[in-house]
Amino acid sequence: MVKPYKELDNGKKAQVALMFDNIAHKYDFLNHFLSFGIDKSWRKRSVKEMKKKSPCDILDVATGTGDFVLESVKLNPRYIVGVDISTGMLMKGREKVSARNLDHLISLQEGDSENLEFGNNSFDAVTVGFGVRNFENLGQGLSEIRRVLRPGGATYILEFSKPSKFPMKQFYYFYSFRVMPFLGRFFSKDASAYTYLPESIREFPAGEDFLFELKNAGFVRVKAFPLTFGIATLYVGEK
Repeated sequence: MVKPYKELDNGKKAQVALMFDNIAHKYDFLNHFLSFGIDKSWRKRSVKEMKKKSPCDILDVATGTGDFVLESVKLNPRYIVGVDISTGMLMKGREKVSARNLDHLISLQEGDSENLEFGNNSFDAVTVGFGVRNFENLGQGLSEIRRVLRPGGATYILEFSKPSKFPMKQFYYFYSFRVMPFLGRFFSKDASAYTYLPESIREFPAGEDFLFELKNAGFVRVKAFPLTFGIATLYVGEK
């Protein structure tokens, strides 16, 4: 299991919370800077897919600073809840929600993605933006997402993947393991966070392997939509 801080002996979940607390002050800047802003188009593509089902009640798991939540507002839902284990990230997210006068529509709460504090069949859609890699127990996290979904609802999971074709594959690995850690360390002052990022992507069961994980958690009609030459993938699974 890949963890952010190899020198610490505590669990992945605690380390992930610590890591995001450490980089919260620079997270949005680095997220958009290191992806050349393409991450915004990936969330737009996800919301476009969600529009087919017109969900009323939405849960965003591992919400971070709330970018997926804010994009989902375009669907005109009844309400949106975002949960995350990092208080630092949630603080930044709440500032963004308040700045857009959306406090009446969006609630960002501290919570464990693998032990969601919501009843069965509570939401029409559950989203995750670049968060399932950070689950300590992937199967448990996916099972919880399915549990809180209403029958007929769907999960929309955005996650980094690994390009397989020349020359994107070679560029991607050079950028991820050489350029990104250097820039991330320089701006965030956390030497481990942006080394953990490419390592966690490399270990993540992407593509068909992740579709298998979704099926194993009980999802049906699972689909994968590769984005930007396979740098990221949108996964959709229904309950």
